[in-house]
Amino acid sequence: MGSRDVIEEEEMLTAMKEASIDCRRSPSETGSSKRLEAGLKKDAQAGVVIGELIGMTNEGLTPLILYPGQPGTGALAARTIVDLHGAYIGREVVLMFEGADPSRPIIMGVLQEGEELSPDQQPGQVEVDVDGERMLLTAKEQLVLRCGKASITLTKAGKVMIEGNYVLSRSSGVNRIKGGSIQLN
Repeated sequence: MGSRDVIEEEEMLTAMKEASIDCRRSPSETGSSKRLEAGLKKDAQAGVVIGELIGMTNEGLTPLILYPGQPGTGALAARTIVDLHGAYIGREVVLMFEGADPSRPIIMGVLQEGEELSPDQQPGQVEVDVDGERMLLTAKEQLVLRCGKASITLTKAGKVMIEGNYVLSRSSGVNRIKGGSIQLN
């Protein structure tokens, strides 16, 4: 550790002592929760703030949050840089503020807890790999490409189903149909 690092660490510790912050205990344990809230009201936007995701509005596009020292008592609409799902409601979120304005929170992330989400709560995931020459979509169980009444479905078991009011197969070369058995009409 260089001398500059030691000086910066000492300055940080001094600032923490002056602000009566104890990193090992929560604000309620140290009796500084009122000082912390007052500090949040004054200038919490200098760092991150921990809030709670309490709901989603606008068809799940706009998260609603609460955080200590916020302006007013109602939930605030927030912007987010992470993909949020209903399963995250009630979880703690990391907040920063646009232009240091406490009424304009931005969710930077969701704090991880000791337990993982159950499989039915986990958001669905599809892998997409694009390299400019091809696009690869990967799903665990089933992949469906749908437009109106037409669809192409790929399943984990290897089935390919093409459905539509009109299906056309056209080729300028050989058009082959191969299979263990082929049924027409």
